[in-house]
Amino acid sequence: GWNSPDLDALRDAESALQMMLRDIDSDRVVLVGHSMGARVAVHLAERSDVAGIVALAPWWPDNDADLVPTSCRLLTLHGTADNWTDPRSSREQTRRASQRGVDARWLGLPSAGHYLLRDVDTWHRLTAEFVAEQLDASCC
Repeated sequence: GWNSPDLDALRDAESALQMMLRDIDSDRVVLVGHSMGARVAVHLAERSDVAGIVALAPWWPDNDADLVPTSCRLLTLHGTADNWTDPRSSREQTRRASQRGVDARWLGLPSAGHYLLRDVDTWHRLTAEFVAEQLDASCC
């Protein structure tokens, strides 16, 4: 869980990101997170140099997307039938991020729920295309 104020998930992800940055030869990182993982991703992007985030059915109960820096691209994918996390909230937060200058896009997957099981090929394709686009941007 999120377990404020300790934020173990965020601390663990931050530690893993720092190890990865130390071990790979890349100046571009794209984070992909589902549900609470998407919350961790935006909080991590606030603290680190992240090129992009794919937020899959994000759990953003507050104003979490407000943390995304304008230097970071954001793709939010949310099933319109999700009754675990709120697609309306993620759409609104993505819209606000865009208004602040973040290159942000929200896509609703009709009739899909929280667990990415309906139309799994679409979830995967959109995520993979976004990540590939962000990583390709570093070589051109």
